[in-house]
Amino acid sequence: MNLENAVCIVTGAGTGVGAACASQLAAKGCRVLVNYSRSEDGARRVVDQCVAAGSDALLVKGDVSNDADCRALAEAALDKWGQIDALINNAGITKFARASDLGALGAEDFQNLYAVNVIGPYQMIRACVPAMKRRGNAAIVNISSISGVRGFGSSTAYIASKGALNAMTLSLARALGPQIRINAVCPGLVDTRWHSSRFNEKDYAKFKANYAKTVPLEKAASPDDVAEVAVWMLEGAAQVTGETILVDGGLHLGKG
Repeated sequence: MNLENAVCIVTGAGTGVGAACASQLAAKGCRVLVNYSRSEDGARRVVDQCVAAGSDALLVKGDVSNDADCRALAEAALDKWGQIDALINNAGITKFARASDLGALGAEDFQNLYAVNVIGPYQMIRACVPAMKRRGNAAIVNISSISGVRGFGSSTAYIASKGALNAMTLSLARALGPQIRINAVCPGLVDTRWHSSRFNEKDYAKFKANYAKTVPLEKAASPDDVAEVAVWMLEGAAQVTGETILVDGGLHLGKG
């Protein structure tokens, strides 16, 4: 896909990986709908960065767990630019809980996480597919997690939701071709406030150092590291669909 003058919707683009995706897309001339649900200040900064890069950007608040909001995001992109070429489903939530503590999660926790992490991407895809099919040569990237591959992460509910997102990616790759490719990017630890907010500065540094000892590349990913792969999955990867791409520094390999 030629990203120059293409249109991409990025959900959860106010911070972290979503913000990095929006900025990198804009740097390539892509017009970007910057979605947020809570991080308005961050999302406004991302829009400013996109405009400073010489591209066009639109700020739209919306909760992907709400189908009406998903349809409104697609309509906003079509009203402004008349097309949708790409979608990055980045919005996600978790609840931190040890897997061994079976009392830490209830049905409501699973329902809340699935609403954003699985149903949200599905609703966004459903809202965008008619316009994307009209364009042809369109692409979708779901930002998933190594949790959905390896079975460990912030909580069992989160792990299950990312496993479901990966399986949904496979199913939709069959359904949406040949006009639309869809893939999942599965990061390991990403150095964002998602994790840093749980620690003081000293303990977070220790947490990252301990993580580095478990991966061959010996460091956590940055948001830009993950975004580079996601953007490449849109711009290149013309013969790649239905894949889960691990961006985890080799965590899945172990260090031997």
